Amino acid sequence: MASYNRVILLGNLTRDPELRYTPSGTPVTDIGLAVNDRVKNSSGEWVEEATFVDVTLWGRTAEVASEYLSKGSPVLIEGRLKLDSWQTNDGQKRSKLKVVGLSMQMVGGRGGGGGGGAAAGGGRPAAQRDSEYSQAEPPQAYDAPAPGPSGGDDDIPF
Repeated sequence: MASYNRVILLGNLTRDPELRYTPSGTPVTDIGLAVNDRVKNSSGEWVEEATFVDVTLWGRTAEVASEYLSKGSPVLIEGRLKLDSWQTNDGQKRSKLKVVGLSMQMVGGRGGGGGGGAAAGGGRPAAQRDSEYSQAEPPQAYDAPAPGPSGGDDDIPF
């Protein structure tokens, strides 16, 4: 049986990201995301309903999040669902559904917590982004085609 596990969320951070590192040196950060939705209540009125989601970011994405995002920053996250299960000290079983972020896009203007650009990733995997932007060459000059036989642009209707 085939399966597909992808989530796309657009919301605001509920707290500042705190960057930490695994023992092997991999950057990781957990962020809280508030996602608002408009729903009709029992009396037929539209009300805002917030859903709070925990997201874990890894690698360069975690570093970018901790550097450029803060509480309230709008962000778009694409990731996959993961169920974490554990047992407490008193023997109770607990579980929590989280999102493992695969890509992150900062949303809004510079004053609003992000601008998109190279640091945000543009929806490509981090390894592809990092190599693309770190090895980018300056743009080449555009060579316009030579004018036609008449020497001008007489055939352009405007």
